[in-house]
Amino acid sequence: MSHDGDKLIRQLSLVAYLMAERRPVTARDAKSAVEGYSEMSDDAFARRFYADRAELLALGVGITSQRDEFTGEELYTLGREDYFLPALHLDDAELAALQTCLYLLEGQFAYSEPLRLALQNLALGRPNPTAPVPDAALTLNLTGGGYSPEIAQRLAKLETAISKQRTLVFPYFTMGRGEESVRTIDPYCLYFQGSQWYVVGRDRDREAIRVFRVSRIRGDLRFATRRERDFRYPEGFDPAHYRDRATWQLGEPQGEAVLTVTPTAAWLVERQWAAHGTVETLDDRSARFTTPYASLELLVTWIIGMDGQVAPISPPELVDELATALERGREAHEGSAPAIAAPIELVPEIEPVAATPRRSSPVAPERFAVLQAMLADLLEGCGDAPTGEVSTKVLMDRYQLTEESLIEQVNLLNLVNFGGGCYAVYAEFEGDKIRVEKELYGEEFRRPARLSPLEAKAILMALDLVGPQVAAGAGTTLGHVRAKVEAAFGRFALRETPTPVSQVDDEGILSVLNDSIRNRRLVEINYLSRTGDGVRARTIEPYLLRGVGSDWYLESYDITSDGERTFRVDRIRSATALGTTFARRLGLSVIESDRSPRGRSGTVSVWFSPEIAPREAENLPTSSPLRDGSALTTISYGSERWLATEILKHRGAAVLIEPEALRAMVARRAAELAGTLVRRDLGSAAR
Repeated sequence: MSHDGDKLIRQLSLVAYLMAERRPVTARDAKSAVEGYSEMSDDAFARRFYADRAELLALGVGITSQRDEFTGEELYTLGREDYFLPALHLDDAELAALQTCLYLLEGQFAYSEPLRLALQNLALGRPNPTAPVPDAALTLNLTGGGYSPEIAQRLAKLETAISKQRTLVFPYFTMGRGEESVRTIDPYCLYFQGSQWYVVGRDRDREAIRVFRVSRIRGDLRFATRRERDFRYPEGFDPAHYRDRATWQLGEPQGEAVLTVTPTAAWLVERQWAAHGTVETLDDRSARFTTPYASLELLVTWIIGMDGQVAPISPPELVDELATALERGREAHEGSAPAIAAPIELVPEIEPVAATPRRSSPVAPERFAVLQAMLADLLEGCGDAPTGEVSTKVLMDRYQLTEESLIEQVNLLNLVNFGGGCYAVYAEFEGDKIRVEKELYGEEFRRPARLSPLEAKAILMALDLVGPQVAAGAGTTLGHVRAKVEAAFGRFALRETPTPVSQVDDEGILSVLNDSIRNRRLVEINYLSRTGDGVRARTIEPYLLRGVGSDWYLESYDITSDGERTFRVDRIRSATALGTTFARRLGLSVIESDRSPRGRSGTVSVWFSPEIAPREAENLPTSSPLRDGSALTTISYGSERWLATEILKHRGAAVLIEPEALRAMVARRAAELAGTLVRRDLGSAAR
């Protein structure tokens, strides 16, 4: 048997022995009674026993110890409350919503397999929660650079380093400086946001906590030492502090900005960005938004993206930066395309490397946790009877195992010496079935074990990605679902998992939309568009909710405008289901799987300057690099105004090349925004 197999048998046997004894035991007791220890020398046993206990603690198995006041020996215990999953009252709607979460993330989520195992434990004895449940009214597309084979390998190595608290060394490309350097970090947590994976950790050379984009890691990651553990998590570390920041707050704070918000957008700023500053509602229903910033340039990008709804008051440097950015954008689009922006020779394409098989879940669940879950699953197949049968195909599908792997796992369980001679299960393959015999301790271990920290992390990350939609589908709030799930994690705090940002208003709107799509009911929405007409009431036929990255879109037929429309859910101020039902229209493009969430009125060719081309190439994989470091890309758009705003957000570093007729439109929009937003009298008054 392999070294890993021997270790798994020892650890499972130790757990079962402690559970069966129901009293404190010494290490000597464990050596004589637990499979795998008795034949070891005293020195070898001491090393293995303490290493096994440390690994079990890291897996969430809470073996406690106390010193015997008479003999001075350490006594070890494992209470049922520290091993078995506590009662978790997920109703059918909540479980179905979590099941939909797994379905949506399948093939796109690095933690799919630990998530599958977690749901299997949460629903033991109920209908299989991991069976496909396609919902034609719901799709999710986590576009971006997070799923290449290279990224998958890095995620697996990073997850190992985080769980084992190992220091990593790797080459890293810093976008701001445009250079590569070797970084040595203590990794604290991973999170996924905006279609990219990030790792937060202490940069040992800079003596500060930094955030690194995983796609910018170059080459291999290696452990800095051979020690079992290199660092400890800092006291009070909060991952949310580093993840939940506005783009203009990434970096060291440089000052505080004051902005005015129009009455039509005050609610949107309150809902989406109040956590990044303070929002004060004024008598005319406009608002004053005060926010710390680390980058004036990125704050200007956000202001331009708000398309005339937000204007700067102070500091004066912010007003000047906005004026300069819009002026650069206007000048770049007056007349014909400048020579510097004309297409030049493309960099020769590199022959593509043969694709390697891609796992949907590069982060695999721990084998110990898989065996725990399978043990309970086999025993559940017996029910209250002493024997039972389980389909091999069901187990292979449920645990994503080959037939060979399944046989190996079941044989390991058969070898476990539960309770120092008291077995829990014996399983034997008979054709396409497994015959299960429940032994003396079988009924007790029929209960599911606690979620491991990795399983817990997987389900919390999944809630982070699809949280509002999950909550809406369950008819509850994300906080409520999360609180119930967290109850299953016991006392093992998930310090490395950021708390999801719950948008309760979005959840309520999504609930209305979900129900209306299923029941084919008309909905009245109040929507803040980017076409300059403020918040308007629209009556729509809702057809599909589409998740793209971290944003949700509603595909619909807009009765008010008599046409197909895509609406961003976060710009829907309110949604009310009407009593009228509608018949499904045929031939609508809104439900085509390849449709862009903002429509396809046309395409344009856009040039990115060398300063921003590398960053944009990360988000637009279709861009073509040019020899001078700049890039060309093709962008689809549904609204000319949306297109102009997106180009101007780059503060003059992006230039529309073709079609020529649209260049004047971008220049006009830059002049309009400058006239609306750049009020130097306000900037002067703020002085």
